[in-house]
Amino acid sequence: MQAVLLEAPRDVRLAKVEDPVPAEDELLLEVAAVGICGSDLHYYLEGAIGGQTTCPGFIPGHEFACRVIDPRGAELGFPPGTLVAVDPARACGTCEWCHAGHPNLCPTVVFKGVPPHAGAMAERIAAPVECLFRLPEGFDAVDGLMLEPLGVAVHAVALARPRLLESCAVLGLGPIGLLLLQVAKCTGAAPLLGVDPVAERREAARELGADAVFSEVGGLLEATGGRGTDLVLEATDSPEGFELAAVAARIGGRIVLVGIPEGNRYGLDASLARRKGLTVRLSRRMGHVYPRAIELLRRRLVDVRRIVTHRFPLARAPEAFAMQAARRGGILKAVLFPNGTDSPNGSITNKGGLP
Repeated sequence: MQAVLLEAPRDVRLAKVEDPVPAEDELLLEVAAVGICGSDLHYYLEGAIGGQTTCPGFIPGHEFACRVIDPRGAELGFPPGTLVAVDPARACGTCEWCHAGHPNLCPTVVFKGVPPHAGAMAERIAAPVECLFRLPEGFDAVDGLMLEPLGVAVHAVALARPRLLESCAVLGLGPIGLLLLQVAKCTGAAPLLGVDPVAERREAARELGADAVFSEVGGLLEATGGRGTDLVLEATDSPEGFELAAVAARIGGRIVLVGIPEGNRYGLDASLARRKGLTVRLSRRMGHVYPRAIELLRRRLVDVRRIVTHRFPLARAPEAFAMQAARRGGILKAVLFPNGTDSPNGSITNKGGLP
């Protein structure tokens, strides 16, 4: 089968690899669509996130939707042709943290698309039955793959516990930030303020419910009379993200750090955070939130399709990575279609280019 290989930083290639062989508790799936995530870009640009380092021939991709092609699926409630979202993480289920209800913190989790576990930027993949979620009528593959980043947003907002009519700022209006914005809106937080230096991202935030957007934190402070906001959801990739969140938060405010900083380090003026008496939480992916994420889409409370701005066949993965990393061409999120089907309007194929 064809797969995307990350050979080294900024070196993405298409190559032929062996088909996956599913284990007894897994099904063979045809990948319908797979997204390029911010963490994929860290591997692309830096070759690592903390201690997780890529090696030549690594297949990325952890946001994906598939069609079941394994005939064994019929006996398990997933007959061939079923469109499913796939949770890329499989926690051990037996450790202290899993027993405490925090599978996202499991230290031995097997996570597809995170080294050393191959991801879904390929024509086919095998995945455990317990990680499959059947998509409701009317959902397509893009909806399915976006459930993974939406789940990240659902988990982070749950950690934040927004209060009704509590002011909230989202720093970084990339795909995760735009999802955080929408989920926070569902909780009744208001006003919702967004900050991002990229004009296209600010425009998307306006369309998706932001009350006001700014190119820098200084604009937010001016708009709030220097007070800042009650809650700050940080979703940047900047080493300055933590400090900017501390600047944006009011005295006694709360911060949830969701982004992954370039270089894996934050800078912070400690006295600023200390003197404000800030409460800070760090968000690590998600727990069991896929059913809630599906319901948010089913009720049309969150728009994920607006975030997917560019679609590519698998063969154009190098172009898609370079474009999203450079944030050019108005791109918010790129999606790859390994088998040329399952676009939202049914029009994107391997023979086509950008819509």
